[in-house]
Amino acid sequence: MKTLNRFYIHGGWVAPSSGATFTEIVNPADESLIGTLAMGTGEDVDRAVAAARAAFPAWSQTSRETRIALLERMIACYRARMDEIAEAVRLEIGAPIALCKNMHAPVGLTQIEAALATLRDFVFERQHGPHYVRREPIGVAALITPWNWPLNQIAAKVAPALAAGCTVVLKPSEIAPLDAMLFAEVMHEAGVPPGVFNMIFGEGRVAGAALSAHPEVDMVSITGSTRAGVEVAMSAAPTVKRVTQELGGKSPLLILDDADLPAAVTGAIMQCMTNSGQTCVAPTRVLVPRARYDEALAVAAAATRRVNVGDPADPATRMGPVSNRGQFEKVQRLIETGIEEGALVVAGGPGKPAGCERGFYVKPTVFANVTNDMTIAREEIFGPVLAMLAYDDEEDAIAIANDTPYGLAAYVYSSDTDRARRVADRLRAGMVRINGAAPDFALPFGGYKTSGNGREYGEEGFGEYLEYKSVTR
Repeated sequence: MKTLNRFYIHGGWVAPSSGATFTEIVNPADESLIGTLAMGTGEDVDRAVAAARAAFPAWSQTSRETRIALLERMIACYRARMDEIAEAVRLEIGAPIALCKNMHAPVGLTQIEAALATLRDFVFERQHGPHYVRREPIGVAALITPWNWPLNQIAAKVAPALAAGCTVVLKPSEIAPLDAMLFAEVMHEAGVPPGVFNMIFGEGRVAGAALSAHPEVDMVSITGSTRAGVEVAMSAAPTVKRVTQELGGKSPLLILDDADLPAAVTGAIMQCMTNSGQTCVAPTRVLVPRARYDEALAVAAAATRRVNVGDPADPATRMGPVSNRGQFEKVQRLIETGIEEGALVVAGGPGKPAGCERGFYVKPTVFANVTNDMTIAREEIFGPVLAMLAYDDEEDAIAIANDTPYGLAAYVYSSDTDRARRVADRLRAGMVRINGAAPDFALPFGGYKTSGNGREYGEEGFGEYLEYKSVTR
């Protein structure tokens, strides 16, 4: 049993306020209680923000070299804790240990390294005739992060914020607190100056709302559901602070008629089922030429049956449970809704996989006969559920792909890369991957429409933590 009853404020570990409550930390693989977590109040938010505000004047004036040195120490300390971080993620969200070691833990390191690379060459000042324009740190940044890829989002916000000269208050998800505590220990070991990095836990409606509305917070960066992003923006509006949001998605994957269909469908299944479908950019709508629809369904069903679901501690496991009971119930409800609205289950379906009676396991599920007005094609399920849709021609495919309230990611498969690019340019999404291309953390990441505002990663993400100042002379 772990008792997480400390917050990190002003360079040290402190007890929560007297009004703090406690919540259970549950292992989603077997529903066992693995610890308790203190949940902060507005008083804790005030203490953390005050520490960040007090530290801002000095940190904002530090040199590029000073910030580079801190990021380099963060990288060294993080690298030394990789195995612990991977194990923490396995315990708290049920991700398979192989995924934790190969992706969850390493991606946090990658984000710090990417921020370091951006900082080394970033242009903070440019001349315009006799005048100049400066990029200056915006101030105190409140960072609200999710549970699905916890280290990625923590590092993707903390590292560039500090590199830009901001001070931060991090509020990680209460569902994934173990890795966040390790990250805070990394920051302490790296020698972050007091008040530059602070971390508290708390519910979104309490601590998150207090951070968003706080008059001494200059910006909020949130990754979460569209609902949560809207609530943060509403809380922040009276103080006219900057709000960046990386929110939900219902990403289409277009398989054009000249693509290698078996490879494209199999790739879609693997991407959708990774992390139990709990990935905002997962391709959850697969669009297939109507003439090859039956072939695509057969490939999808066969690929889905090969997804090995089981104990996350087993190195052979491909997919573990979803992260918590509420998420399990939501996914089950939406699978049932798909059936009620007329979609056909070709793999998976309601209930738990055989042999996984205890834990929040979901069957990897593929639906056929899906139309784009169905609930399972409109709502973000955030589970291992994929909808297969047929289209008539390229124009029809593009129209279906763009017919969504979201716009986070999209995917195109074609043997003609020029054609794939033409289609990609017409998709209303912040990120498009062609033929299974890997992500590049130097490129901006974010969405259109209700998928959010602003960007993370690279120079564009770095710039979210900066203000412009024009100086004429």
